[in-house]
Amino acid sequence: MLSVLHIENIAVIEQAEVRFDRGFNALTGETGAGKSIVIDAISAILGERTYRDCIRTGAKSAFVSAIFTGVPELSWFADNQVPFDADELQIQREISESGKSACRVNGRPVTAAILRQLGMQLINIHGQHDSQQLFDEEAHLSYLDLFAHDEALLGEYAQAYEQMQRTRAELAHLQMDEGEKLRLLENLRYQIDEITRAEVKAGEETELEARRKFLQNAEKMTAGIARALQALYGGDSSDGAAGLLGDAEHALSALTGADETLSQLHERVSELMYGAQDVVDELRAVQDGLDDSAFELEKIESRLDVLFRLRRKYGATTQDILDYLARAQQQLDEIEFSDERREQLTQQLEKETALAQARAAQLRAARQAAAEKLEGRMERELAQLDMPKVRFCCQFEETVLGAQGGDAVRFLMSANVGEALKPLSKVASGGELARIMLAIKNVMAEQDAVPTLIFDEGDAGVSGRAAQKVAEKLASVARHKQVLCVTHLPQIAAMADVHFAVEKRVENGRTFTHVMQLDRAQRRAELARLTSGGEASETMLAGAEELLAAAERYKSGA
Repeated sequence: MLSVLHIENIAVIEQAEVRFDRGFNALTGETGAGKSIVIDAISAILGERTYRDCIRTGAKSAFVSAIFTGVPELSWFADNQVPFDADELQIQREISESGKSACRVNGRPVTAAILRQLGMQLINIHGQHDSQQLFDEEAHLSYLDLFAHDEALLGEYAQAYEQMQRTRAELAHLQMDEGEKLRLLENLRYQIDEITRAEVKAGEETELEARRKFLQNAEKMTAGIARALQALYGGDSSDGAAGLLGDAEHALSALTGADETLSQLHERVSELMYGAQDVVDELRAVQDGLDDSAFELEKIESRLDVLFRLRRKYGATTQDILDYLARAQQQLDEIEFSDERREQLTQQLEKETALAQARAAQLRAARQAAAEKLEGRMERELAQLDMPKVRFCCQFEETVLGAQGGDAVRFLMSANVGEALKPLSKVASGGELARIMLAIKNVMAEQDAVPTLIFDEGDAGVSGRAAQKVAEKLASVARHKQVLCVTHLPQIAAMADVHFAVEKRVENGRTFTHVMQLDRAQRRAELARLTSGGEASETMLAGAEELLAAAERYKSGA
C-alpha cells in the first residue's frame, strides 16, 4: 500500500508529506484548494507523463517521493535489475525546468516508461472523467476480458490470427492479372540479364578508381622513372650510381684481407651496390607496366562507366547492385512458380482460417460464460449502490475476425422496471454513471492484485441516499484494498478511516497548499463545512457528528 507521499514544489504545494493508512483514506477541501495536485503527484511517481508547468513558480525543479509497504516481490524487480526490499519500496521522481525527469526505484535509476510498468501493479487511479469511458463501447470488450481472465485464450487466438493474416498478405501479394504479371516478368528478366552480363564484383569500383588514379599520373611517372634510371644506371656517356658502386665494390674487394676496417667497409658498399641494382630492376618493372597505360586507362574508364550506369539504376555500390540482383532473382522465381505457391498458400490459408475461427469460438464461449457472471455481479453491486431495479446485460454481436477475436460486446442497462435495455449512453445519468463505474471498478478489483485504488472525484452527480450507498461500497472495498478518495460528499468523507483536509492559504503574497490529517473534532467541522458550503452552524455540526457516528456503527457492524 501507499504509506508516505512527499511533495516539493509542485504547483501551489511548496512542501507536504502525507502519511496514508490502510483502509479508507479520504481527501476533502474547497474547490481549487489543490486536491488534484496530490493525485497528480501520485501519478508522477507511477511513471505517468509530467510537464515542467507543474513546477512551483520560482523553483528550479519539483520533487516527489513515495514509500510503499507490503509490496510483494514482483517479477518487475528482477526483470529490471532493481533491488527488492521486503520492508519498503521507495520511488522518487524529480522534474527539471527543461521538462526532463529523473526516476529512481530503491535508489536505482529507471526510465519513466519502466516506472510506469511498476506503477500499474501498485495503484489503479479512477479519475472523474474515466466514467466517460463507459460510453465508448469499443472499451466494453476489454472490461469483459479483464473479468473473464481469458488471457491464455486471447494469446492462442492472437497467434492463430497473426499467422492467418501473414498468409493472407502473402497470397494477396501473388494475386495479379496476367498483363501485369508479364510486364513484371519481362522487366525482372531484363534487369537480371543486364547485371549478370556485366559480371559485377563486390568492391571492384574501389579498386578500379585507385588504379585509374595511378594511371592518370603515368606520363609524369614515366619521365621521373627515366631520370631515376639515368642517375642509377648511367648511359652511353656516363656511369650511374649503380655502376660507380660496382667499381667501388670491386676496388675494395682486393683489400678485404689487408685490414678489418676495409673488410667492413667492403660489406657496406656491397649492400649499397646490390640495393641500387634491386631498385633499378623494380623501376624497370614499373616502367614496363606503364608502357600500355593509355590502353589500360581507357579500359578502366569504360568499365567504370558501365558500373556508373548500373549504380544509377540499382544501388550506390557494387554490393548494392549484387543485392538487387539477388532480390530480383528471388522475385522472378516467386512469380514463375506463383501458381504452385498460390495453390499451396490457398490450402494453408484454409487451414489457418479454420484454426483461427475455432480459437475465436473458444474465446467467445469463455466470454459468454463470463458475461453471465458479470451481469449477475454488476446487478448485485448496483443494488447495493441504491439501484435495486437495474438490469445489466452484455450484448454480443459476431463480427469478422479481428485482432481481438470475432466479437463485438457492449453493455446495456435498464435503470427502471418496464424499461427496455438500452446502451449506457442512452439511459445512464451522471450519478448513475458514477455508480456503474464504481461497481465495475469493484468487480474488476477482485480480479487483480493491485493493492491500492484511487477515486478522484468519481462521485460527481451523486447525492442523498445514493451518496450513502457509494460511501458504504467504498468502505466495503477498503476492507481488502487500500482506498484513496478525493470527494466533496460528507457521507463519503465520514465513512473514511483516515481523513485529510487540503487547504489553500495566502502567506506573504504567495499561495500555499497544506495537507493535514484531521482528528475527530476537525473531521466534524470539515463535514459540517461540506454539508453547508460555508460557515457551519451548531445544527450542521450536530449533523456532522451524527454522520461520523453512523459511519462508525456501519463499519463496526452494529
